[in-house]
Amino acid sequence: MTSAAPENPRNPVDLPKSWDPSAVEADLYQGWVDAGYFTADATSDKPGYSIVLPPPNVTGSLHMGHALDHTLMDALTRRKRMQGFEVLWLPGMDHAGIATQTIVEKQLAAQGISKEDLGRDAFVEKVWEWKRESGGKIQGQMKRIGDGVDWSRDRFTMDDGLSRAVQTIFKRLYDDGLIYRAERLVNWSPVLQTAISDIEVKFEEVEGELVSLRYGSLDDAEPHVIVATTRVETMLGDTAVAVHPDDERYRDLVGTTLEHPITGRQIPIVADDYVDPEFGTGAVKITPAHDPNDFEMGLRHNLPMPNIMDKTGHIEGTGTRFDGMDRFEARVAVREELAALGRVVAEKRPYLHSVGHSERSGEPIEPRLSLQWWVKVDELAKKAGDAVRSGDTVIHPTSQEPRWFSWVDDMHDWTISRQLWWGHRIPIWYGPDGEVECFGPDQTPPEGWEQDPDVLDTWFSSGLWPFSTMGWPDATAELEKFYPTSVLVTGYDILFFWVARMMMFGTYVAEDAAITAGKTPDTGKQVPFRDVFLHGLVRDQHGKKMSKSRGNGIDPLDWVDRFGADALRFTLARGANPGADLSVGEDHAQSSRNFANKLFNATKFALMNGAAPGELPARDQLTDADRWILDRLETVRADVDAAFDRYEFSKACEALYHFAWDEVCDWYLEIAKVQVSGDAAPTTRTVLGTVLDSLLRLLHPVVPFVTESLWKALTGGESVVVASWPQPSGIGADPVAAQRIDDMQRLVTEVRRFRSDQGLKPSQKVPARLVGVDAADLDGQLGAVRSLVRLTEPEADFAPSVSVEVRLSQATVTVELDTSGTVDLGAEIARLRKDLAVAEKELAGTTGKLGNEAFLAKAPDAVVAKIRTRQTVAREEIDRITARLKELGQA
Repeated sequence: MTSAAPENPRNPVDLPKSWDPSAVEADLYQGWVDAGYFTADATSDKPGYSIVLPPPNVTGSLHMGHALDHTLMDALTRRKRMQGFEVLWLPGMDHAGIATQTIVEKQLAAQGISKEDLGRDAFVEKVWEWKRESGGKIQGQMKRIGDGVDWSRDRFTMDDGLSRAVQTIFKRLYDDGLIYRAERLVNWSPVLQTAISDIEVKFEEVEGELVSLRYGSLDDAEPHVIVATTRVETMLGDTAVAVHPDDERYRDLVGTTLEHPITGRQIPIVADDYVDPEFGTGAVKITPAHDPNDFEMGLRHNLPMPNIMDKTGHIEGTGTRFDGMDRFEARVAVREELAALGRVVAEKRPYLHSVGHSERSGEPIEPRLSLQWWVKVDELAKKAGDAVRSGDTVIHPTSQEPRWFSWVDDMHDWTISRQLWWGHRIPIWYGPDGEVECFGPDQTPPEGWEQDPDVLDTWFSSGLWPFSTMGWPDATAELEKFYPTSVLVTGYDILFFWVARMMMFGTYVAEDAAITAGKTPDTGKQVPFRDVFLHGLVRDQHGKKMSKSRGNGIDPLDWVDRFGADALRFTLARGANPGADLSVGEDHAQSSRNFANKLFNATKFALMNGAAPGELPARDQLTDADRWILDRLETVRADVDAAFDRYEFSKACEALYHFAWDEVCDWYLEIAKVQVSGDAAPTTRTVLGTVLDSLLRLLHPVVPFVTESLWKALTGGESVVVASWPQPSGIGADPVAAQRIDDMQRLVTEVRRFRSDQGLKPSQKVPARLVGVDAADLDGQLGAVRSLVRLTEPEADFAPSVSVEVRLSQATVTVELDTSGTVDLGAEIARLRKDLAVAEKELAGTTGKLGNEAFLAKAPDAVVAKIRTRQTVAREEIDRITARLKELGQA
């Protein structure tokens, strides 16, 4: 773990007076980009390592979830680059069909223009204009936090190359019978007038009403059933009533019909295992065109499926006076008519229930039967599951695997068409005589044929992201070098929606390519990524999910402005572990800023004392403190490597934080102050420089800006971005040196505490004699001990007034001090009495709570344990203060 001595050692004047991130971060980042450090070479002989950035929406801006994602990916790629890999971190943006179209439509509406006024082609051009002028705000924000992406390969899901990939895979899937058109139930947004994906549906608890309706005769002696619904208007589309086949109450009714209360249609009573006989009345209405479960029952019983709403959510086709009403207006009107007919048995208001809402437009979504394009997922999903089962792709943490399998093993066919104008147009064309044909990117439809008006779900194109961005379907150097990608970093909340689609498409195209080439598919080459690292959600400091409604969201760029990008990054990485949520608050960011300042001040001190990395002398020429800190560095290096390899960012950051702050700054730097004034000065400077050199390299992936500034000043090197990653030293640890330093630390800590108890100020020097140092094997540490606890050599007439014994591993050391004339006895007694009163109050309070049986019966075990600990501490504090007062004659 050594590095060559710099030809031109730096001087502390190369560093500013203090660390000011805002003054240097932008220039440092631009310097990295200009130097080409982040530009990947697909022809390099180095082993490849690649990550594709989960493409943020072109309409978006950086939020804390993005900041976490980007920090972790940047840390991984920076480390691999330093380890000698050819690294590609490929950036890009998603065209975000619904979100982007909505923005442009609103802008046009403000001018009194609709998209229909412009026509499809002109409207799409307007969207492209908006994208060129206003889209991609997030790219500038990525630069602010230091994303080391290859900007030369920046991609957009609507680029020509990616559009070609979309058309290619669509045709292959279509030709293989895996894409089909069918009328089935979808999530419909009446405001957007399009089908939307499951991930764009957010469920909210709302207050509605539960209405119990009577079907059949109003005479209790005649056949009838009672059903309950929160959506009364949908009863206009009821085509059956279902009961459980084993429900004795309705056995005689199964197979008969009842008259619909409003339309007059005869609707059958069917038996279906889906019905829960214990819930409500044990009978449910079936509206196949407007409820997912009803739709499945409708298929099983071959029921009619009348669609009673148009694309705007208005009632249509029922032949009743409700046609033309908005669905919510109809809900009230239908209930009132049923009540007038004596059909309403009961009403429950308010009734709290979960309702799906469109994430984009906010209104309740409407399950609606609609003619759409679908992907048949059975075989695709099986291959995605098998890839994880076989170990070709590994999910971190493995605890997420059951969720993965439960999803891909029970996946339903995927609706991929959207009734929008912005997006990848479905490459299906219709001929004048009813012909239907799918044309690939290199085919030209016959004249007079019309293209399908729908566009593809955004998740369809983003499902191709790992390989379409590298030039697929062409055989490119990027695909050969960097695909499959090394790891996908994303939140566990989109495991199903995006990761599954990439896995399905990745395995499909790889197998398809192998078969086309007449080869046996290589399972190792089929997957789009080797590892899937799933991190948790970023929550506020109280553990609550961040949201606009709660007002607890944090703008990561605000933290960059106030604390620096390194502070933002370290805060997020320090809390990140596989699959676990993390809570962050301003205190965490301030702590991370303080850490950056600590590194800055430590390095500046080292430079002021001539520290520089270089070839280390033989171990026997080093002091115990030198050997100890080098051994600790080696242990931390190994721990950090292991944590990074397991994606345990929190453990890596914690190890580096405590090593840097607790061991390097609090101990070794203080010992170095003593050593640089003696014979050990040259080696101390080299050891200190070497330790800081390696520490800054180890920290660089997470806190790149401050480490770049400090490393260059310390080493005179080009950039830590392209510096080598610290390697194992190959030298065995020195347990004797470690024990001596441990004893020294214990001695210093206890003497510092004793001095505080005596009322001595930290900077106050006191004459002292240390007895038993030889037996404790601490001769070599004596100078450091005296310096660290401000103890001067005693004079000939030394008369100690107090002493403290400290038991160490080899022997007990007694420290005798002369505090006469150094302590204001009156002030000290007053302070001690004040502290005693506080401790006695704490003891009384905790004892009272622990003696309260009612409190003990209700309080959680953890709370009780904490109070017992406080009680014990209070007692110990009372004993300590009482003993000290006794020493001062105040018994």
